Amino acid sequence: MNKVTYNSAISKRFRGYLPVVVDVETGGFDAKSDALLEIAATTIRMDEAGLLHPAETHAYHIQPFEGANIDPKALEFNGIDPDHPFRDAQPEDEALRSLFSPIRKAVKASSCKRAILVGHNAFFDLGFLNAAVERCGIKRNPFHPFSTFDTVSLAGLAYGETVLAKAAQSADLKWDSSEAHSAIYDTEQTARLFCIIVNDWQNKNPEQTWQNKAEE
Repeated sequence: MNKVTYNSAISKRFRGYLPVVVDVETGGFDAKSDALLEIAATTIRMDEAGLLHPAETHAYHIQPFEGANIDPKALEFNGIDPDHPFRDAQPEDEALRSLFSPIRKAVKASSCKRAILVGHNAFFDLGFLNAAVERCGIKRNPFHPFSTFDTVSLAGLAYGETVLAKAAQSADLKWDSSEAHSAIYDTEQTARLFCIIVNDWQNKNPEQTWQNKAEE
């Protein structure tokens, strides 16, 4: 596997925040009471031309925390069997600490001060992430506690679409419905979508680029 190189220039693009795309799969809609079952994160890097690309993806299956609620309808939707013998799930604490370690390294390598969560309906992913961090007593959460970039809004602006599958197809990305609603697939597709929208805006508006603003 080729080593990913992060460009410190990205620190000027988003006010010192490194975009990291996150998707969670859960046992319901309530971040406090419903189980976090999967989480995946894709870091974003910048090339020498100032364009964004997905970098590294890290993903974990997670054991429901003690007393967690799991709605059967949620499992119907995401296709997860929490009791599958080959699921190789980890406790929340272990999974989050394993996930945060490479994200902190990417933030540091990019000369950024913190990660900012990118998600499709980002409030949902951030809500479950923050609830899990609180349950586990993790003190060094690399993510901004409330600011996000939401690809629902970005895709609505760019393509008039808010559903991830339709937005991805509008961006000329291939979409495999059989793979959708797994955290790793949705994260990587959302990362590609985010990069395409940001890069397309930059290419169409060269006179309004972040580079020019940074020099002012």
